[in-house]
Amino acid sequence: MKHSFSSVVAASIIASTMASCAFAIGGASGPHIDYAVTGKLGEVVVNPYDSAPLTAVIKNGGYSISKAKVTIVPKPGGQTISYEVADKHLRTHGGIPVFGMYPDYQNTVEVEYTKTYKGKEERIKETYKIYAPAIYLEATGHPSQKGALFDKIEVIKAPTKKFENRLYYVNNFYNKTGKGTKVVWNNPAGGALEWNYTPSNFILDTKGEVRWYLEPSKIYDLKKPFNAGVMMGFKQNPDGAMTWGYGQRYVKYDILGREIFNRELPASYNDFSHSMDVMDNGHYLLRVANANYKRADGKNVRTVRDIIVEVDRDGNVVDDWRLYEILDPYRDVVLKVLDQGAVCLNIDASKAGHTATTDELMQMDENDKWGDIVGSGPGRNWAHVNSVDHDPSDDSIIISSRHQNAVIKIGRDKKVKWIIGGHKGWSEKFKDALLQPVDKNGKKIVCEDDYTKCPGYESEKGGFDWQYTQHTAFRIDSKSKKGIVYLTVFDNGDSRGFEQPAMAGMKYSRAVVFKVDEKAKTVEQIWEYGKQRGSEWYSSVTSLAQYQDDLDSVFAYSAVAGMQFDIKLGKPTGMPSPHINEFEWGAKEPSIEIKMTNAMGYQAFPFSVEKAFSK
Repeated sequence: MKHSFSSVVAASIIASTMASCAFAIGGASGPHIDYAVTGKLGEVVVNPYDSAPLTAVIKNGGYSISKAKVTIVPKPGGQTISYEVADKHLRTHGGIPVFGMYPDYQNTVEVEYTKTYKGKEERIKETYKIYAPAIYLEATGHPSQKGALFDKIEVIKAPTKKFENRLYYVNNFYNKTGKGTKVVWNNPAGGALEWNYTPSNFILDTKGEVRWYLEPSKIYDLKKPFNAGVMMGFKQNPDGAMTWGYGQRYVKYDILGREIFNRELPASYNDFSHSMDVMDNGHYLLRVANANYKRADGKNVRTVRDIIVEVDRDGNVVDDWRLYEILDPYRDVVLKVLDQGAVCLNIDASKAGHTATTDELMQMDENDKWGDIVGSGPGRNWAHVNSVDHDPSDDSIIISSRHQNAVIKIGRDKKVKWIIGGHKGWSEKFKDALLQPVDKNGKKIVCEDDYTKCPGYESEKGGFDWQYTQHTAFRIDSKSKKGIVYLTVFDNGDSRGFEQPAMAGMKYSRAVVFKVDEKAKTVEQIWEYGKQRGSEWYSSVTSLAQYQDDLDSVFAYSAVAGMQFDIKLGKPTGMPSPHINEFEWGAKEPSIEIKMTNAMGYQAFPFSVEKAFSK
């Protein structure tokens, strides 16, 4: 019998494939299901939800399975990722979820599980070989982009044993691309709709290897105003899933990329950025703005980064904090001393070292300027709130307002409870809320120039200093109690002492822990790090500091370290090199340090794979 060449090849392929795996194919009278069974269960589906390419699901093959455990065998000298999977996740994903594979690599994945079939239980251990694809993200075309996620990565200080199994979620982004939206809000005027940066989100192990990344194309589109924006405010929730927002949306997904919700902001609000905090009751606090506000002068504007809104599980608005009504939107003592070359992510190198005048801040003439620009009053970027945290002890919120150099606690009644920050420029209405610095013995620390410069200012020995243009102010819940609040703050350090230094290289950033005695109206600085690193660790914008309960540690991300501006040249003299550091509680030096080169960082934090797949 003669066979065509094509039939011989086809037969050979089938024989070869069947030698390595079984096919589940229905008979003439049964369902026809085509999938390759590579082990004792079902098929392996890589990137099951189209947005997490380094994940997979080993399908259950129609069997009832329970009590699963997954281990990703590391590369030689690499970090093992191993976790147990609660049965609800096995049911949700229709099989065993696999997380933590290496890109462009045939991963060895060991699984254990109990299989129930025909009333009998069997404990099974087996190994799968799963290839995960190389990292792919769209190129921006910008000359600074030299790699998919960063240029290179270095583990500057290997982790101590306590931290060796850490995973770090990194929220970075790229420069704007030609696909960026060209839309602006113009009816009413202002807003921040055009604020777009390409997402760059990934998880690193302590060897500096990428073990997960977000491929955002299914949920993000720079060409569409209501699907674009800057992905920010990432948090791993108590249930292990991830929440964040971007532009006109706030979302929740699990780490395999399964959508839990993806919603437009409620119609009264717009322009999410920076912060989405989950409350104990399951509600969310979102940092947004007013979509249409009637100013006292009769102008209708979109406000900028100055509202906190509380939404319930179903997306209904429970409450909001309108900061332009609670605070003083015309307090401009900070606005006048900001380095206009680095105002958060609106970085304009041509304005490096330039500070603004009162006229520039007000812009009250026939050429009124509104929107995401530094300026006084609603409709301009006067507050720039970059974090919000709920204090469950008295149902208050704690916010970080970059453009007021202030960390502020506000009650449900919309009254200011206290303010951490230099006292200059606050009106009489807020004087009683300004906290008094004290030392560890409770002794009053006297500061100069209306409490803008304290003994720790410009002193290598430390002492006390306020935070300046800070990012993140997070309550340490496990160490705080009613009336006593411990806080972690990332003190970026621009406008330190309410002035610009003689030379840009004199600037420095700090991770700081403050203790507030709410009854005594005092604040104590109990720990700091970063001053000794000087300009090397200085981040003019972005960044994070946060306490970690599981290891009794403080995590810090100096997100644009190394990006300095040369005033004469009018451009940066170096690309950002974000630093990941984590410290034992009270330690003077970090227990681990990882450095990325050529990466625009926003925030990062330890990621718990156990929490992601737990009960």
